[in-house]
Amino acid sequence: MKYNRTYNFSAGPAMMPEPVLEEIRDEMMNYRGSGMCVMEMSHRSKVFQQIVDEAEADLRDLMGIPDNYKVLFIQGGATLQFAAVPWNLMKNGKAVYVETGAWSKKAIAEAKKYGEVIVAASSKDKNYSYIPDCSDLDIPEDADYVYICENETIHGVTWQQLPNTKGHILVSDQSSMFLSQPCNVSDYGMIYAGVQKNVGPAGMVIAIIREDLIREDLDPKMPIYMRYDTHAKNDSMYNTPNCWAIYCCGKVFKYLKSIGGLEVMHQRNIEKAKVIYDFLDSSKMFHGTVEPEFRSLMNIPFVTDSAELDAEVVAATKAAGYDNLKGHKSVGGLRASVYNAMPIEGAQALVEFLKKFEAEHTK
Repeated sequence: MKYNRTYNFSAGPAMMPEPVLEEIRDEMMNYRGSGMCVMEMSHRSKVFQQIVDEAEADLRDLMGIPDNYKVLFIQGGATLQFAAVPWNLMKNGKAVYVETGAWSKKAIAEAKKYGEVIVAASSKDKNYSYIPDCSDLDIPEDADYVYICENETIHGVTWQQLPNTKGHILVSDQSSMFLSQPCNVSDYGMIYAGVQKNVGPAGMVIAIIREDLIREDLDPKMPIYMRYDTHAKNDSMYNTPNCWAIYCCGKVFKYLKSIGGLEVMHQRNIEKAKVIYDFLDSSKMFHGTVEPEFRSLMNIPFVTDSAELDAEVVAATKAAGYDNLKGHKSVGGLRASVYNAMPIEGAQALVEFLKKFEAEHTK
């Protein structure tokens, strides 16, 4: 790769588009004649306000976000939202969750601190290798919302069809699939995503929330920064935001628009993932761990027949210049995360390496 860069298959923080990094480099020392780097400027300055305004406008354009939804740039990762969602949205103290992997499981555990959590469906019985049928969930009338993790980063499953919420609000953690494909925002009450996987640097969440869900009748003991109304009323500028992340994400939004938008990006992601899945389906050494119809385009977990061989493959890929292919510590094996910024050449190079490894280690 250019600049002697590696193919980085990290689940996050992850690769960013090369043209974006080049733009950031060129503006690093003196942003558009301001005499300073974005990291140095006041978040109250007109220059930075323009950065925030452009970032929000470009994101709204990319996703077709309706006017009755707020876009919030909030410090912290998606894990903070595991608490913020129930704390802000549990008006009746009850919510329905679907358990499809490690991250929805953690969200469930956190939500239980704030109210009653009903796990209406789970794929735990098969180690989260599929998405359960959610066409007829048992949802209490007084449930405040239905929650899903739309793409499970660790287990590599993704929703192909949203659950039937029977008129209830749908909340989705899209962290590891955000901006990877078109999204009808009106299908959701709230979408949130940690940006470090598919958009920008770590340390920020983008929350897209319908205005009527932003409450003021909250527990007075609730930290002011955890309240969505705090961010909405102050246009994400209640305190100093993650200026650098907003700036970098804004660059990525413009890049995505320049290549043709989310439809084009989605097609690229389909083609890229197919390269790896086709190999896994034909290999005698490597096997995918997810039922085919629920496979993620972003996170591709796979294994050999032994943990020892898995470790040997990880070491060999690292030595060959392919980074971060070790599976998450909770599941082992290998995982290739192929987010938007990973070029198809990276997927092709990985497959060629794995083919060679298999040939050399097959008796």
